[in-house]
Amino acid sequence: MWWHRSLTWLMQANNGEHSSEHPSYQTAYYRLSSHYFFYFAVLGGLLPYLGLYFQSLSFTPVEIGQLMGVLLATKVVAPNLWGWLADRSGVSIKWVRLATALTLVGGVGLIAFDTYWPLLLTILFFSFFWHASLPQFESYTFGCLGDEKHRYGQIRLWGSVGFIAAVLAIGWQVEHFGIWVLPWNLLAMLGAVWLTAYLVSDRSPRVHLDKDVGFVAILKQSPVWHLLVVAFLVQLSHGVYYAFFTIQLSDLGYEKTVIAWLWALGVISEIGVFFFMAWLFKSYSVRNLILISVVLTLIRWLMNAYLAASLEWMILAQILHAASFGLFHAAAIHLIDHYFRGRHHGKGQAIFAASSHGLGGALGMLMAGYAWSWGQAELAYGLCAFAVAIALFFAWRGVRE
Repeated sequence: MWWHRSLTWLMQANNGEHSSEHPSYQTAYYRLSSHYFFYFAVLGGLLPYLGLYFQSLSFTPVEIGQLMGVLLATKVVAPNLWGWLADRSGVSIKWVRLATALTLVGGVGLIAFDTYWPLLLTILFFSFFWHASLPQFESYTFGCLGDEKHRYGQIRLWGSVGFIAAVLAIGWQVEHFGIWVLPWNLLAMLGAVWLTAYLVSDRSPRVHLDKDVGFVAILKQSPVWHLLVVAFLVQLSHGVYYAFFTIQLSDLGYEKTVIAWLWALGVISEIGVFFFMAWLFKSYSVRNLILISVVLTLIRWLMNAYLAASLEWMILAQILHAASFGLFHAAAIHLIDHYFRGRHHGKGQAIFAASSHGLGGALGMLMAGYAWSWGQAELAYGLCAFAVAIALFFAWRGVRE
């Protein structure tokens, strides 16, 4: 198994020495995949079930939206701080290890507390460091890929596999034992994320050239800020889905196991996109891939708003997760890697994470809580569709390769 082979490198990777170059794609594949697997397994516990866990603690929809919003709001600041530290030091992995260790410490609070304010502070601390690590690991991954960046999807798909494994395993446990098992599962997976950060090691600090274009100058370029706006709006539109999809289907009478499989189906579709991403990049322009993904995202939210009572329509809507997340993320991050180079590479990944999953995700979760209280699914998903329509305008107008 890939994870078994990865663990054999643990002591070797943790020898404290810097390699002069990133490892090749072939040698890095299993090590990188291991970290993605467990990192997104945590996400597979958080997104489908954390809202349900908060509901079991008798929190209101607004409180649930606020807590879920805090979960993503820290992604506005944390990746940028960690990106600055990583680019300044010229290495990434030591910051990934520190962030994942502090995340594990913060995760203990999910078990220790069950009231609003202590949990809010716990999520604030836990999510700050959890969000800080991934952009730097993404930067390291692209460094390993070198001229084979089109193979990113073949590594990243293991994150989706981890997400599915967690969704199904925790869904089965919730069905048979109750939602109280969630925090314990999260803590165990956070421990695995921290350990897999030691499967890779930093290369020698990068030497930067003074002639590099300034970071602010890159942000001012029209294709760059258009892409960041589109990423913000698309991720904002996912807020209702992440916070209330499980609650919505539970209220409609779906069994927890069926809900878990619907979540898994979305990520299985995402894996399909990642698997064929190299072929898609060679066959279509990145701009067209982004436009297609945004259009299909709009269709998806309209289906969730008005057709959620039908299992068949929800199966189709979940398949569209391949476009709304998988296709969009892979295409967008490909452009970000192209726009931000040299000494700005880590900061570029960080600003993308902060603007999309951070600011967009946090405001989306917050909007979801109020919209669900005022108008349930129709209003909430309607606002999501409106945000995606605006994203489509910006993508058509300004996103370029």
